[in-house]
Amino acid sequence: MPRRLPPLTALPAFDAAARHLSFSKAAEELNVTHGAVSRAIRNIEDRLGIQLFDRGTRSVRLTAVGAAYAAEVGKALDQIAAATIAATPDRSTRILNVSTSDGFAGRWLVPRLHRFHRANPDIDVRLATSGVLADFVSDGIDISIRYGRGGYSGVTAEFLADEEVFPVCSPELLQGEHPLRLPEDLRHHKLIHDAFRIDWATWLEQAGVEGIDPKRGVRFDSATFAVEAAVHGEGVLLGRSALVSADLAAGRLVRPFDLALKSAASYYVVYPEGALRQKKVRAFRDWLFAEIATDWAGMPRSAPELKPLTPAGMRKGA
Repeated sequence: MPRRLPPLTALPAFDAAARHLSFSKAAEELNVTHGAVSRAIRNIEDRLGIQLFDRGTRSVRLTAVGAAYAAEVGKALDQIAAATIAATPDRSTRILNVSTSDGFAGRWLVPRLHRFHRANPDIDVRLATSGVLADFVSDGIDISIRYGRGGYSGVTAEFLADEEVFPVCSPELLQGEHPLRLPEDLRHHKLIHDAFRIDWATWLEQAGVEGIDPKRGVRFDSATFAVEAAVHGEGVLLGRSALVSADLAAGRLVRPFDLALKSAASYYVVYPEGALRQKKVRAFRDWLFAEIATDWAGMPRSAPELKPLTPAGMRKGA
């Protein structure tokens, strides 16, 4: 039997209007007129015999049936877009677009990327880093490494690694006038801060250390710069396991104390459904898991569980 379908050309207008709750913003996104969006949505409503939006003087809002329909239409359009990406020949060539955070890229991925290129000389990686999550479809991302709690809709998300946090410093700070031997020795050293959710106050409390101001020291918005400061002996940083592993292995950083705290968030490899049909995506995904297995082999696995630390809001994208 033939499928019962709405006017397919009208669905992008409905999807955009549902996401923005604005016909004008939907028109901007699709580069059409406000009237074209309004007519497209009216066409769907007339065909299905339902009301999708309650229209006010200056605003619109989805009806209950409209909200439910928008959720399913959005998923369907995402699946169509992912299938189109996988099937398009020029997307199956040598360029691989990867998205991740600036910190993970600079401190973990880039120092190891030469090994991927050596094993896959026919694939050129294009790395996108931003504080804003990229979108697989509109930004042309093939695969992403995300930091969060999983549960991403409309995509495949595979657990990659946990994150642990522990003090790190230059080997120079283990010597000198005030060598770091016990957590209480931190009172003689500058604390380095970044924007991570587990901070010095949390670590010092877990370590049972009192009398140290957890807010003093130097602060960086960028985890990359914070690690660099620790490498150059500026003080002691609460290092994130993924971001300091290369420096620990090379001896540029050391762990003066054993206590590690486990974050509620983890790293995930995320890609559109069906993307592994592309050789370049499958090769990069397999390489990531091989690298992380080697990298984490010597890392401590036991860490005290903390109360959940909710990561920044996640949305569809990379």
